[in-house]
Amino acid sequence: MNRTEQVPVTVLTGFLGAGKTTLLNRILTEKHGYRYAVIVNEFGEEGIDNDLVVDADEEVFEMNNGCICCTVRGDLIRILSGLIKRAGQFDAIIVETTGLADPAPVIQTFFVDQDVAERTRLDAIVTVADAVHLNSQLAEHHEADEQIAFADVILLNKTDLAEAGDVEKVEARIRKSNPSARIIRTARCDAPLNEIIGLEAFSLERVMEFEPDFLESGHAHEHDNDVTSLSFTTDTPLDLEKFERWFGRLLQLHGQDILRSKGILDFAGQEQRYVFQGVHMLMDGSMMGAWPEGKPRSSRMVFIGRNLNSMELKEGFEACKIK
Repeated sequence: MNRTEQVPVTVLTGFLGAGKTTLLNRILTEKHGYRYAVIVNEFGEEGIDNDLVVDADEEVFEMNNGCICCTVRGDLIRILSGLIKRAGQFDAIIVETTGLADPAPVIQTFFVDQDVAERTRLDAIVTVADAVHLNSQLAEHHEADEQIAFADVILLNKTDLAEAGDVEKVEARIRKSNPSARIIRTARCDAPLNEIIGLEAFSLERVMEFEPDFLESGHAHEHDNDVTSLSFTTDTPLDLEKFERWFGRLLQLHGQDILRSKGILDFAGQEQRYVFQGVHMLMDGSMMGAWPEGKPRSSRMVFIGRNLNSMELKEGFEACKIK
């Protein structure tokens, strides 16, 4: 098959909270004239990222409760195979992986499955890196290092929140893992889109240079088994003041072990949805707009981290409900 007939695929990767969904929303909302099919993978049973993707004409396929490189890899192949049959309805595919995904098995999918290999081509692996937390993530998580190593383009994001000298050190550390990737410094993933998509930058030859057994079925794949997720939902409105007190204290006491927190909340007396996203002790929240028409109002929270069962998260969440 001619390369021009293959559907280009961009894989967005990066550790928890780096800014992948922010980048995805930029791609979907800027006026570029392209149509994308989007596949979003989350770690945990309760999916939130799909609702954080802006309302757009694109169709979003969501895969929950597993790493895209392991338990739901079959789902990835199934969705890609279905999309291939509708190839004329979009220009490209974007796959946003969970922050705990090793990109290697995701990339393998585009070469080991015959139908997918013939009908798609990897355009680029784009990794979003958190300039504030990347050094500690690389030291503690194998997946973070793999995300950097496989990248064709690295958005060094949140540089506005980091000291200039620290950004230089992080960039030098990235170069040790991946000397060939293009590094773009950003705040809120504000890189020009022509430097992210439509690049034809992926090179299997480069990957095979540092992973000679890359396409072998026994290729090693590690996970940080200490990291787990907990999620909570309720149809009862929450008390804003109680939530702020509980959540602020929670992050003070346990923020180091909370790798990622995010939620869409229904506060009593508020007409709009409240959305928050956190990384360790840092949390950003704001009203997101009206609740989708025809959908019931409810609150959903997801935590990803270590030692979550010792934090009494369920009790704290329940205590925030309006009595």
